[in-house]
Amino acid sequence: MHKHHSARELASPQVGSAIGIVLSSRPVQPVTLIRPHAAARAARFFVEKFPGRSMYAVKANPSPDLLRVLWQSGITHYDVASITEVRLVASTLPGATLCFMHPVKAPEAIAEAYFTHGVRVFSLDSMEELTKIMAATQDATDLTLCVRLRVSSEHSKLSLASKFGAAPGETRELLLAARQAADALGICFHVGSQAMTPEAYAQAMERVRAAIVDAGVTVDVVDVGGGFPSSYPGMEPPPLERYFATIHRAFESLPISYSAELWAEPGRALCAEYSSIIVRVERRRGDELYINDGAYGALFDAAHIGWRFPVTLLREPDSNARDMAFSFYGPTCDDMDHMAGPFMLPADIQAGDYIEIGMLGAYGSAMRTAFNGFGSDETVIVDDEPMVSLYVEEERVAVPSNVVTL
Repeated sequence: MHKHHSARELASPQVGSAIGIVLSSRPVQPVTLIRPHAAARAARFFVEKFPGRSMYAVKANPSPDLLRVLWQSGITHYDVASITEVRLVASTLPGATLCFMHPVKAPEAIAEAYFTHGVRVFSLDSMEELTKIMAATQDATDLTLCVRLRVSSEHSKLSLASKFGAAPGETRELLLAARQAADALGICFHVGSQAMTPEAYAQAMERVRAAIVDAGVTVDVVDVGGGFPSSYPGMEPPPLERYFATIHRAFESLPISYSAELWAEPGRALCAEYSSIIVRVERRRGDELYINDGAYGALFDAAHIGWRFPVTLLREPDSNARDMAFSFYGPTCDDMDHMAGPFMLPADIQAGDYIEIGMLGAYGSAMRTAFNGFGSDETVIVDDEPMVSLYVEEERVAVPSNVVTL
């Protein structure tokens, strides 16, 4: 793994860098840039400002290097959604606390997680899952069981409202049964990915209140799940402090144990700024650019759910042309390898140019394939700022020109 100061330095035909590492030629394959300092800053933000415990949702980016950065920055709990993620985090961070938060698990996965890896926190949304957990752990008496409620995703860009979660008519029986089986009882939910207003959590917490009152149980943990947003073109969320304040007010008003804990499961918000990718333009056809990564690579979200990512042309000297809207085609033979955008880039962009596509730390690397033989494992550490940041300190005297502060 190489280290460079910036994305522009890597793409530049000029030899040399601020830290003395020289690349002799422009990259032919896509190159992933990682910014450990950005992930560390996001982790410290949550550790210091979220009014409870933050556990990283590993599915967003399971990179062992990232896991270590988050651990070193104060994230000690990890939301794992499969036995593979359990094994990964257990081997990478032996001291970490693992919470198996997928509501439907194989009995074998539950047993291995409990007996081999020391997992004591499990989520569930049905009586069947509760029975399964108790059988697989041999009726363990040291479990924290988190009952997942179904809540609305109306305020989020990606819904998580239909697959999991106990409906209002199902929660009373389930909470009562889980209370009898658990050492500690939790309630959890997920408002959907990229929640664009704190109101999403306020509404979900009212659902929590109703469930507690209806069941009349003592609750030890309230887990507000993920959904904490990052910033993308056309999706600029309010400051995260507003989300934290809304959650804290709602939590303080719940009829729960005086010693109850507040948890959250940030994924995207901790890792989106961690990485970006450099791609090369192989062809231009009007307002369509053919690039060497796409729907089967780091740009799955851009192709399949229309996600727009920040982009910048890496050229020296800078282009003076006005920006115009482009769409991208990836390198495979498929028509569906298409990213509609729009992606705003200088009108004089042409084959041979390089583009940095930002905010790909969340899900970009995790969903990459090698379909059609395309792709690259080349990764470079850079120490410049991500293209957009929610965490750059306001008091910083000089903010690099490639940063948008929000």
